[in-house]
Amino acid sequence: MGVRSGLSKVWAFLRDKVGLHGLGLVASLAVMAIAAVALYRMLHKLSFAEVMKALGDKDPLHVGAAFVLVACAYLTLTFYDWFALKTIGKDAVPYRVAALAGFCSYSIGHNVGFTVFTGGSVRYRIYSAWGLGAIDVAKICFIAGLTFWLGNLSVLGLGITIHPEAATAVDRLPPMVNRLIGIAALVLLAAYVVWVSLAPRNIGRSSWFVTLPAGRSTLVQMGIGILDLSLCAAAMYMLMPAQPYIDPVSLAVVFVTATLLGFASHTPGGLGVFDAALLLALPQFDVNEMVGALLIFRLFYYIVPFALALTLLGFREIRLGTFSFGGRKASQVPTASGEAAVEAAPALTADKAADLARRASR
Repeated sequence: MGVRSGLSKVWAFLRDKVGLHGLGLVASLAVMAIAAVALYRMLHKLSFAEVMKALGDKDPLHVGAAFVLVACAYLTLTFYDWFALKTIGKDAVPYRVAALAGFCSYSIGHNVGFTVFTGGSVRYRIYSAWGLGAIDVAKICFIAGLTFWLGNLSVLGLGITIHPEAATAVDRLPPMVNRLIGIAALVLLAAYVVWVSLAPRNIGRSSWFVTLPAGRSTLVQMGIGILDLSLCAAAMYMLMPAQPYIDPVSLAVVFVTATLLGFASHTPGGLGVFDAALLLALPQFDVNEMVGALLIFRLFYYIVPFALALTLLGFREIRLGTFSFGGRKASQVPTASGEAAVEAAPALTADKAADLARRASR
C-alpha cells in the first residue's frame, strides 16, 4: 500500500505541476536522448567512404522501384483527406483540393515534426478558401489520424502474429508475449468494426462531434492505412542489403514499429529515433549498407516530397495572390464552382470565404 500511495502522489504531482503536455515533452526528450546514445554507439566508427561505396553498389532498378513505391504511398496519403471529407459531409470539395491538402500537410508535417499542429495549419490554409472552418479541419485531422492508426494496428497486429520474433528485435519481449499482443490487436480491430457497424457512433460533444465511419466504410478506411504503410515498407525493403535475407513481413513489423517510435518522439522526420530503431532491430546487416539505405529512403520519403510541397504551396499563393486596390489588398479565393473570386480586405477569414463563395455562385 505504501508503494502504491507513493506512486499515486508522484503521478498527482507530475499531472498537476508539470502537466500532461510537459510529461509528453519529457517523454519525447527521453526517447530522443536514448536514440542519440544508441546511434553514437553504433555509428561513431562509421566510415564515410564505406557508406558512399554502399550507396554506389545499390541496384539502380531497386532504387527506382523504391522511388515509385514512395510516390504511390504519397498518392495513397491523398485518400486520407478525401475519405475524411466524405465522412464529414464536405462533398463539394474536389479531390484535387483534398490531394493538395493531404500531400502538403503530411510532407511538411513529416519534416517539421508535431504533425498534428503543422499538418493542421497547412490544411486550414487550403480548406479555409473553400469555406471550411477550424472545426471542419479539426474533424478532417481526426478522421485522417484514425485512418493512420487503424492501418498501423492492422499491419502490426497481423505482422506480429505471423512473425513475433520481428517485434522481439525491437521491444525485447518474448515472442509468445508479442504474438499474444498481435492477436489482441486483431481482436480489438474486429471488435471496433462490429461496434461501428451496429449503430451510428459519435465522438465529441456540443458543436464538435464526428460521426465515425460505419462498418464497410471502416474497412475501406483500414485498407487505405494498410496500403500506405505496406507501400512504405516495400520501398524500404527494396533498399535493404541483399544479404542476409529478411522476409517482407518481418521487415514491415520492424519498419512500422520504428515509424511509430519516430512519430511519438515528434522529432522532424523521426530523425535519429526511426534510424536507431531500425539499426538496433536489424544488427545482422552491415551498418554502412544500412546507413546508405536509410539515406536514400530519407531522400525519397522526406526531402523530395518536402521540396515539392513547398513548391506547390508557393505556386498556390502566387496564383491566389494579392492585388492592390486603393492601398488595400484583395485575396483571390476559389469558389465551389472552381472560379476565382476577389474580396477587398486586409485578410480573408474562413467565414468571409464561405460568404464570398455563396455570393459568387448566385
